[in-house]
Amino acid sequence: MKIKKIATVIVVGGMVLIFLFDIAVTFAQVRMQNRFPVQPETFEQCGEATRLHFLNVYNGDSILLQSAGQFALIDAGWGSDNPIEAVRRPGTEQRVVDYLHRVAAGEDGVVRLEFVLATHFHYDHVGGLPAVLRDPSIEVGRFYLPARPDDGQVSWYVPILRQRLLEIADERGIPVIPDVPDEQFALGNMQLQFMNTQWRATHNENDNSVVTLVEVGEFRALLTADIYAVWGVEREIAARVGEPIDLLKVAHQGYTGSTSIPFLRAMQPRLAIVPNFAGRVYPNVMWNLTLVSRTPYLSTVAENGIVVTVDEAAQMLVNGDLHLS
Repeated sequence: MKIKKIATVIVVGGMVLIFLFDIAVTFAQVRMQNRFPVQPETFEQCGEATRLHFLNVYNGDSILLQSAGQFALIDAGWGSDNPIEAVRRPGTEQRVVDYLHRVAAGEDGVVRLEFVLATHFHYDHVGGLPAVLRDPSIEVGRFYLPARPDDGQVSWYVPILRQRLLEIADERGIPVIPDVPDEQFALGNMQLQFMNTQWRATHNENDNSVVTLVEVGEFRALLTADIYAVWGVEREIAARVGEPIDLLKVAHQGYTGSTSIPFLRAMQPRLAIVPNFAGRVYPNVMWNLTLVSRTPYLSTVAENGIVVTVDEAAQMLVNGDLHLS
């Protein structure tokens, strides 16, 4: 009985200590977030600006790149017709389409996207893409749709999602690029480079997420999709990026398995964006951001979307409240 009581005291005491530690880290993170106060966005002077728009699609990714009047879209959040019935939920595709028309439409009402990138085949990233591709008022210059093997090495739903997107692109006459390049190219004043473009047979679709490095002068942002740390993907990306970055799109919506201590020590981001509810960021991810790299993070859901504007001096200006009520 004494041993059981001692074990109970140790377990309960440990849980209390972890709880208090988590509260302390949360307070420290909130104080750090004050370094980047979020201002309401008006879109009054956004035409030629250089911006990264992180849309509020709840716990999912959709990022609009904008520079010198050119636009590109990376992922499009959730869709309403997920082939996995167990995780079907209301889609956010209309929210993405409406935002594109609000921000990126020309005087003729047409949205022209230089490219669309599907980072990988999880529904919180590509579920909304059919609605984007089908919209007759959205023109897509090229569609980066990563290839996948047809020998049973991928999850059953991946071929379904990929074929669905291929058929829509064919209907609209959108050029599809399955072999995503990793050479640097320009989008307005941005220099972009895709990474992790080669298929790796880890049986985890997240490990095959295409990562995007964005550079504007001295400013650098890393958009990590859903990469994991387990199989060394974070280590490979950090080695290739080589130097600290200014902005990090936190991988996998802030869930565990990503945003590791070695990765953050190498990248040292000044600011992080979490495409999720702030309260759903896993404790170890929050601890790593707060204590290892001392990086404040902003939630796209809390701010109803985040726009990061890069000015001529390569400084970040942060705005929120992006969507129509």
